[in-house]
Amino acid sequence: MSKIELTDEDVELLNTKAGLMSLLRRKKTNLKKSLEEVKYANSFKERQEELIRLQKWVIENDKKIVILFEGRDAAGKGGAIRRVTEHINPRHFRIVALNIPTEDERKQWFFQRYINKLPKPGEMVLFDRSWYNRAVVEPVNGFCTDKEYKIFMGQVNEFEKMLVESDTYLIKLYFSITKEEQGKRFEEIRKNPSKRWKLTEVDENSRRLWDEYTTYKKTMFEKTNTEHAPWKIIDANNKPKARLEVINYILDTIPYKQ
Repeated sequence: MSKIELTDEDVELLNTKAGLMSLLRRKKTNLKKSLEEVKYANSFKERQEELIRLQKWVIENDKKIVILFEGRDAAGKGGAIRRVTEHINPRHFRIVALNIPTEDERKQWFFQRYINKLPKPGEMVLFDRSWYNRAVVEPVNGFCTDKEYKIFMGQVNEFEKMLVESDTYLIKLYFSITKEEQGKRFEEIRKNPSKRWKLTEVDENSRRLWDEYTTYKKTMFEKTNTEHAPWKIIDANNKPKARLEVINYILDTIPYKQ
């Protein structure tokens, strides 16, 4: 068994409350894993603190930020949103997760109900699924007509261009997971009584319709990955790494350090 050489900094980290908790949590001591865990936790905390500074800049300069969280069911969008918003001021951000449109909303221009949820100056809005439902989920499940799908695909880039030109920062995140990982997460949800409500008929169908989702997803990337509103694909098979990548991307994209 190879020995692990610890630096003074490593020893100091392991002697912190977080380090000791990580060591005690394991039946068998694993210094390497505990060190990785503590370093990740410290890095995550630092980045969350940086999000507070970003939000302060948004508020003081009347900036507007829209972040779209897209991806397959059980990809970890909700968990990532919670980590992004965990420590920032709740009075200056909103999480939007729209229900099925009402009869009146169905008769409106498709983007209308999303426009009504856009941020006012000094605010961040995070969409837990967005107008891109019409690019993938709706056509795959037969929730829209082919004509409605084509109209959306013909309008979305111009809609986002107008959004960006109105001095709004738009970030589009897509959480990508494998079919095997999705199946594993679905099974974990089924076994947890407090989480079973998360599984809907659409979620269950997503396994059967995996290839159809893939086809529409590829078309979405090809047609809507624009210079003014590019997609950022997040490898979401590892939840902790995905959450840190999301926060880092937001911090790197918004020029709040001016």
